[in-house]
Amino acid sequence: MNDHSNTLRGKQIAFIGCGVMGEAILASLLHGEMVSAGQITGSEPVAERREELAKRYGITMAETNLEAVSGADIIMLTIKPQSLDSICNDLRGKLNANQVVVSILAGATIDRLCGGLDHQAVVRAMPNTPSQIGQGMTVWMATPEVTGPQQEEVAAALSAMGHAVQVTSENEVDMATALSGTGPAYIFMVMESLIDAGVHMGFSRRISEELVLQTMIGSVLFAKESGKHPAELRNMVTSPGGTSAAAIYQMEKGSLRTVISRAVWAAYQRTRELGQGEAMQAPPPSVR
Repeated sequence: MNDHSNTLRGKQIAFIGCGVMGEAILASLLHGEMVSAGQITGSEPVAERREELAKRYGITMAETNLEAVSGADIIMLTIKPQSLDSICNDLRGKLNANQVVVSILAGATIDRLCGGLDHQAVVRAMPNTPSQIGQGMTVWMATPEVTGPQQEEVAAALSAMGHAVQVTSENEVDMATALSGTGPAYIFMVMESLIDAGVHMGFSRRISEELVLQTMIGSVLFAKESGKHPAELRNMVTSPGGTSAAAIYQMEKGSLRTVISRAVWAAYQRTRELGQGEAMQAPPPSVR
């Protein structure tokens, strides 16, 4: 990961919406000492929530969105998708050319953001839920109006949540939404299934959870450190006629690869539908 410790020095960051993801980003920035509390201003419609965040982090909480973005270099849209039109109404035509808007709204296209805000310097980003503990994966792209220094600042802010990868097309952000953005849901479902299988065999749920979680953590770290292809790693633990071979036979018989492939494709299709109202033409072929 690049060293971004000084990239955001002196930059003002506004958070429009300080829900779970908004708080995760600002907390990561503060805990990583990339910014000070005085560099952050947030807006939040609920007074109790404003007071809570101001007390917890020492940041400034504004009563209006327009007040929050005044003087901001980076404006983070961390709202729910259904609130976008209202936010656009508040900010349309009120932003200056030196401000960059970063949206983490699933399915909200660059055209919709630029048109709704009447502003061209926009970044579309897709983080995932592990960002809440600094282990996230964020994929993002910027419009041509976002300058090089601004892109470095955005990369620094997003990297505070874990890893960040810049791409050049919106389709790649849509694909990332289906793969890494939605990915934790797939992992959690596999995790849940393995834990339930352990309980079915006779383990207590507590022990089954411990076995499964550590096995998943260890396997991921081993894969990253080894640099080997997952298929090679799988073959390393699959002896002819052994327990792994018996288990994998059942997975292949149940078309696990195809189910996963179609699930990711369905998420991709839904992302495109949310953003553009267009349905993709066909699912991918079965995977053998």
